[in-house]
Amino acid sequence: MPMTPGQKFRAALAAEKPLQIAGALNAYAALLAQRADFRALYLSGAGVANHSYGLPDIGKTELADVLIDARRITQRVDLPLLVDIDTGWDDPARAVREMAAAGVAAVHIEDQVPAKVCGHLPGKHLVPTAEMVARVQAAVAGKPDRDFVVMARTDAAANEGVPAAIARAQAYVAAGADMIFAEALRSLEDFRAFTAAVKVPVLANLTEFGQTPYFTLAELRTAGLAMALYPLSASRAAAAASRDVYTALRQDGTQQNVVGKMQTRADLYDILGYTPPR
Repeated sequence: MPMTPGQKFRAALAAEKPLQIAGALNAYAALLAQRADFRALYLSGAGVANHSYGLPDIGKTELADVLIDARRITQRVDLPLLVDIDTGWDDPARAVREMAAAGVAAVHIEDQVPAKVCGHLPGKHLVPTAEMVARVQAAVAGKPDRDFVVMARTDAAANEGVPAAIARAQAYVAAGADMIFAEALRSLEDFRAFTAAVKVPVLANLTEFGQTPYFTLAELRTAGLAMALYPLSASRAAAAASRDVYTALRQDGTQQNVVGKMQTRADLYDILGYTPPR
């Protein structure tokens, strides 16, 4: 009997410590990550807002907006997909049910207020622990099977301190969260405190230009981390490259000077598994 998406995610977690989870904003990016031998993928809520809708990550996108990109990935790539469901869009159980129906393996839900901001920016506002516990319980109630992963993200370290963030995480685990996303921690010591106190797998978000240093896998391993997330690394590189090509086209009136930076047609077809007619 084939594994469910949740079983695939848990198997990947067991096979690699810490599990590297690659951000992929669309099906083609997912194919590239798969070619690089990643075992799990991630769809960022900020990435959907920024790249699919041209909006900042301030809670403007809805469940349907994220589902579009999630389905495109799961229909093309067999790797388990973790998806950011923000604060649950007022109905975490429905969000989990629809993500699971789309072939998603895992979701994370956060404890910010619905008008959220990026977890590495100032000005975050959190809901009370009891309100987030209710979100987690609702999300867990939507699980299609016991292996589907509901991960609870806490942004509390920046506002309330690491001990308070740990206390929140423990409450979320007691409410049924399978794993914990510890957002914007600043040191390996903070992560060690988290993993020592929270008895489920813990994820470190290694987003660029944020509060968390670019720890190596070896460093994260010593701190007991189960997962290392790179949510937007490839998309940031692709955006910078696209900006440079657009600039060169306008300045030079030709693409001749940047063709060498481009993916070839042959490589594209190889990634897609396509053999053109002869």
